[in-house]
Formats: sequence, structure tokens, C-alpha cells
Amino acid sequence: MIDFSVQRQNLIGVLKAKGISNPAVLEAMGTVPRHKFIPRELRNQAYENIALPIGRDQTISRPYTVAFQTSLLDVKPGEKVLEIGTGSGYQTAVLNALKALICTIERQKDLFDRTANLFKDLDIYPLYCHLGDGFSGLSNYAPFDKIIVTAAAPFVPPKLKAQLRVGGRMVLPLVSDHTRQEQMMISITRESEDVFVTQEYDFFSFVPMLKNIEGF
Repeated sequence: MIDFSVQRQNLIGVLKAKGISNPAVLEAMGTVPRHKFIPRELRNQAYENIALPIGRDQTISRPYTVAFQTSLLDVKPGEKVLEIGTGSGYQTAVLNALKALICTIERQKDLFDRTANLFKDLDIYPLYCHLGDGFSGLSNYAPFDKIIVTAAAPFVPPKLKAQLRVGGRMVLPLVSDHTRQEQMMISITRESEDVFVTQEYDFFSFVPMLKNIEGF
């Protein structure tokens, strides 16, 4: 069995050099075994700062993207976090290492089943794993302290905004125009029942956020 600990710590050095400074995020990503979330034939690339395919036209985001988005989310231990797009489960694992209470949604059944089994193998226990449409969120578990969307949203889903608590924050990559291959990372803070404040950051590349369940 290959020991990836050196490669993982080298990756943390790369993230620091690229401006990631949140110590909790760096510690979490320094402990989560990214190679476990990647197809076996690609594991030699697990700790490079690149996105990798995981099947079903989905990818595991490059580590810098995960670190940047998670840093913006600013998760505190015990906060309830809604994750849209479970995918490989790597982002979920990072949130778990930050001691969040995670509700996560995946729309593709085979990915959902595969990742649910991986969570058991790695002793990761989200508050709730849901096979469903991310645009709808999880009203039964709302309000959420934080919401993270890990796919390119064509618009800010109104049901997700409604499920964010006052004082809470949502981070998502938003399609800025239909010709652009990258999306603007934004954060939305709910300052009151009716007031949401949006901030824009840098451009990133994500697979599209799609409606409905797939795989039955």
C-alpha cells in the first residue's frame, strides 16, 4: 500500500503558496485522504492540483478550488451545512474534518450509492445523505448555517436562499454568461429575512448543476 502522506503535505505547501491561509481548512485537507475518492488508476495524480474524472461525466475538483470555496464558507464546528453535489464525497470529507453537521444531496444514483459505501468504509457519517434534486434543497432540515454548491449554477436557486438562516452564508459558482467556460465564485450572506448581500471573487470551472434525479 502506498503511503501518500508526503504527497499530501506537499499539496498543502502548494495551497499555501497560492494564498490559502485558513488554518482549519489546511489542517482538514492535510488529513483527508484524497486518493480514496479517486479511481484507482488515477491515484498517482491524487495530490496534484488538478481536477480528475470520477465517472458519469463528473469530476473531483482541483484541491485549490476545494480549499478556496471551503475557506469562503468559513465553517465552524457544529454548524449545519447543506452540500449540493456529493459527487466523489471529497468535499463532504473535508467538511466532516471541520466538524460540520452535513446534509448532502446527489442527483446521480450510481454516484450516490458508491459514495455512501465509501463514507462507511472511511467512518464518515453525514447527518443526512439524500438522493435528489439540489435545486430543491432540504426544507425538512432547514435552516442551514452554511450552504455550499459544488456545481455551476445557472442562477441562484431561490429555495436554497430561503433555507439559509439569517446570518448564514452560501457559496456557489455562478454562470456569468452562457458562453463562458468558467463561473464566478460568489458568496451570499443573509443579513435579515429579506436582505441578501452578494460578493464576487474569482473564476473557476465546474460541471453544470442539473435538475432531477438520474440513474433509475
